[in-house]
Amino acid sequence: MGCGSELLDAHNVRVIGNGSQVLVLGHGFGSDQSAWQFVVPYFANDHKVVLYDLMGAGCTNQNNFNFARYATLHAYADDLLMILDEMQIESCIFVGHSMSGMIGCIASIERPQVFRKIVLLSSSPRYINDEHYNGGFEQEELNQLFEAMQSNFRAWVIGFAPRAVGADLKCTAVKEFTRTFFSIRPDIALSICRTCFQSDVRSILPQVTVPCYVLQSCKDLAVPVVVSDYLFRSLGGPTKVEILQTEGHLPQLSCPELLIPVMKRAIMD
Repeated sequence: MGCGSELLDAHNVRVIGNGSQVLVLGHGFGSDQSAWQFVVPYFANDHKVVLYDLMGAGCTNQNNFNFARYATLHAYADDLLMILDEMQIESCIFVGHSMSGMIGCIASIERPQVFRKIVLLSSSPRYINDEHYNGGFEQEELNQLFEAMQSNFRAWVIGFAPRAVGADLKCTAVKEFTRTFFSIRPDIALSICRTCFQSDVRSILPQVTVPCYVLQSCKDLAVPVVVSDYLFRSLGGPTKVEILQTEGHLPQLSCPELLIPVMKRAIMD
């Protein structure tokens, strides 16, 4: 079911299910709300599932993308809070994949009473290595990644998607991730990529006081497993961590049968 208002239409907000508990699902870079397609049916009976697209995703009107505004994750957090306000949602569980995990954390600092719990799936507060911190990338590696995107976006996606998913090009999950990536305008994809991979929100983690449940694949191209331990030590509220015995950054696409029971446990815990 779609929702009718200018803001909600801009983010393609949909509500599925009629449960009393609201479950909001936020997608990551390169995807859109369809990344949750294999997960939603298992939660719609017991929850009111809210799906939306981050501005800049292929399904949004990309002419509305403001490069200056979306240069930080805080703009996306503001969008999330405006969506919740527009829908008059006073309490929810938020599941944020990848960059949406940190978007949810930022939003929860401003409005902790709205977030009963945040489930962080494959999320990282910083992707660049630092002294005593393993983010997974050196700055030079990211510079090369940005250059490759700018030089030949299509070729970069075809090379990046299988590595991110942890499977080959014939895999359904890789095909889906490639499809949503190709739907994004290349200049917007590069801008979002820079915002995501250059972000550093480690300093705000102690201010996140709502309960958090961290879910992380044991092998992830974008997020080293040690990041989950960093989140456990740094988040300011009750935090639990569960390592998924699978490979890839998008388990909701690549192995939903493994993720779904773990997600249910995280939400019900």
